[in-house]
Order: sequence, then structure tokens, then C-alpha cells
Amino acid sequence: MLAFCNDYSEGCHPKILQRLIETNLEELPGYGSDKYTLSAKEKIKVACHAPSSDVFFLTGGTQANQVVIAGLLANYEGAIACDSGHIAVHEAGAIEATGHKVLTIPAKNGKLVAEDLRNYLEDFYHGSSYEHMVQPGLVYVSQSTEYGTLYSKKELTSLHEVCLAYHLPLFVDGARLGYALVTPENDLSLADLAKICEVFYFGGTKDGLLCGEAVVFPKGAPKHFFTTIKRQGALMAKGRLLGVQFDTLFSDDLYLEIGKPAIVAANRLRQALKTKGYQFAIDSPTNQTFIVLENKAMAQLAQQVWFDVWEKKDENHTVIRLCTSWATSSEAVDRLIAIL
Repeated sequence: MLAFCNDYSEGCHPKILQRLIETNLEELPGYGSDKYTLSAKEKIKVACHAPSSDVFFLTGGTQANQVVIAGLLANYEGAIACDSGHIAVHEAGAIEATGHKVLTIPAKNGKLVAEDLRNYLEDFYHGSSYEHMVQPGLVYVSQSTEYGTLYSKKELTSLHEVCLAYHLPLFVDGARLGYALVTPENDLSLADLAKICEVFYFGGTKDGLLCGEAVVFPKGAPKHFFTTIKRQGALMAKGRLLGVQFDTLFSDDLYLEIGKPAIVAANRLRQALKTKGYQFAIDSPTNQTFIVLENKAMAQLAQQVWFDVWEKKDENHTVIRLCTSWATSSEAVDRLIAIL
């Protein structure tokens, strides 16, 4: 079977694994106070051009979203996201489980649009009964989006301007940020994100680490955020496992190199699909490709390829996702193209 279902099927990049082996028997303090975790934090601050930022390491994307959102919101507040946003669709109610509602706005091309956000907030506060409702407490987006599309610097800046007008922090989910950064169409850097939003994270789980997400608060974290992590069961005693991995990832610009094979592979695949006349569900420039297949053809493809069934198009057609990763080989792409 060819694996094109997700970007975390493999273990980790050889350089990450080698560094874990080299440091394995060192006796280090726990809870992220070890030298590798401290080094990783400093390297991330340098990459973000944000020396005063606070950096925390968590094990996974859902965990990062849940802990950050719960840490930022008052108990009567909710998180605004587009209706296709990850926290609104694919996190099993993790945000709601903390007592915070996800407030959704229709997406456009997989993205939350600044004007739609402004209209939503204007309408919310226009009525006389808004005090009876869940109060908007932050705005959530992801880069890249759930459909593999990208926010431009202008789009994200426009969203942030609306957030500032309503005193709402902007939170960027970067589970696939490593792939977004190296996509040719992208014009946002880590330094840009550090200027534009109040919090974001760089996802390692999908970008060559065994596990791990680096949460960055460019302007400083909420009071006692470390305690919030602990309280929600998200603090690792062996914090070194995350620290060593991120220290390696942010050495010699590996974080900017590791995702490039995924984009090259995805572009080759999309070009072949276009040549063969396949229908695309959305125009995605990143490592996720969404195509529409007749259900019978989808069943045939499933005999040889592991892919993700995304959503029903109509009675006879389904949207599937083909996802490349940092480890996708040229040979695997050749085989998939031949099958298609």
C-alpha cells in the first residue's frame, strides 16, 4: 500500500532520531528545565526575531489548541473560527470540553475573511441581548488551513486589525506551518507571525518530529501559563524529549528545509492530476491535495493507496485528500501517478 493519507505516518527525521540516541543516557532535570529545551527556546526566539517571547512545548496539535484557548479565555468566552476550522471540525469537541464554545463563521476558500469577521462582531454587539450569549474571546485560524490554502500577509494583517479593534487575541494554529513556510506562494515568515498575532505554534508532529508543538507568545504568555499546562495534564516530566527534537529542528535551518520534499512531491502530483483531467475540490498550493472521485474509482484506488476520505460531494462522488510529507519519496509519487 502507498501511504498518502497524512503527513505523520513515518516516525521522525534521521537527524532528530540520531540526536535522541546521542542524548538518551544523559541525566537531565525534568519539566522542560533541561539545557536542550532552554536552547531550543532561544533558537525559536531568534528565528521569530522575538527575543522577549515566551515559548512552551506541548506534545500534539489538539493539546496545544485546547491548552492555549483555555488559557486565554475567561469562563464565559468562546473562540471564533471559520466553520471548516480544525477546532470546529476535527477535534472531537476538545475546546467545548474545557467549557468554551467554538463560534463559527462560514469559510471562504478554507479561510476566515476579515470583512466577515468584522460583520459578525458588529452584528453580535448590535443587539441588546448579547450579554446573554457566549462572548467572543479570541480568533482562531490555521496556517495552512484545513483545506491546504494559505493566508497571505495582507489577509492575516487585516484579520488582526479587526481583532485589535475588538480587543481579541489572534491565535494561529501552525500544525502544518513548516510546510506553509516553504510553499512558493507563501509570503509570511515566522517574524511576520510574531508581529501580527498574539500566539501561534510551530507544529513538529507533522513536520519530522516524533511529536511536539512549539507554542510561541511573541508579546508574553498569560499569567501562570505553565501552571495551566500542568493543570490540564499536558506537562511532560521528560520535557527533554520535546526539547532535544526542537533544538535539532531549529539548528542549521532544518525547520526551513525539512518540509520542502513534501511541497515538491505535491506539486508533481497535482501537475499529473491536471494532465489526466482530474477534478480538484479546492486549489491548494501546500502538501494537501483534494480531488473529486467517482465512488467506484475511489474504491478501486483504496485497494492500492492509503488516502483520506474527506467529504461527500454528491450521491456518486466523494472528495478525497492525498497528503505528502517530509519523507515522501520520488518513487512513491511515481507509483501513485501510474496508478491514477
